[in-house]
Amino acid sequence: MDKILVVEDDQTIKEELTTLLRANGYQAVSEPPCDLALLDVNLPGESGFELCRKLRTVSDVPVIFLTARESVEDEILGFGMGADDYIRKPYNSTVLLARIARLLKRKSGTVLTIRGLTLNLADMTVSFRENMAELTKNETRILACLMGKELCTREEIIEDLWQNSLYIDENTLYVNVNRLREKLKKLGADGFLRTVRGVGYRL
Repeated sequence: MDKILVVEDDQTIKEELTTLLRANGYQAVSEPPCDLALLDVNLPGESGFELCRKLRTVSDVPVIFLTARESVEDEILGFGMGADDYIRKPYNSTVLLARIARLLKRKSGTVLTIRGLTLNLADMTVSFRENMAELTKNETRILACLMGKELCTREEIIEDLWQNSLYIDENTLYVNVNRLREKLKKLGADGFLRTVRGVGYRL
């Protein structure tokens, strides 16, 4: 059951949201950890913007601002703080649930599995037979590219990394692939990452 963090200073609205979420299979919680956060902006003490900023330093869970504030500047500020969506009150329950489901579905796509090998893009870890290893950003993107296509040319991997703002050249790719191969070997996934001469790499 997905946990939804609800931060709302209007007790009536908070109770409405809690009831709505529970009726649709979610667990409403008042503090992290959570799978998605619903944040009001106008809060006593710290604003929702500040809470979002702090949450972003420790988590990449989807964040939806649910607020009565209507200015475009506030909306831009919310997205600048790392929000994934911005919904104005009074909200439509059906629309809110649809957006929650969309964001949770998108986040669930951060886990890739092939032949028992599991890559978690969110926390940059790879696991195999209950063994787990941490990966660098480059190693994570390289493995994600290979798990998506199984056979990738060197140029495709470099292009994928470039699109994700991770500059890498062919020599650096070679070094990263070898490090990734060693980590997979230590997990017991020896032979998973193979070199295809003159082409690139495959799983």
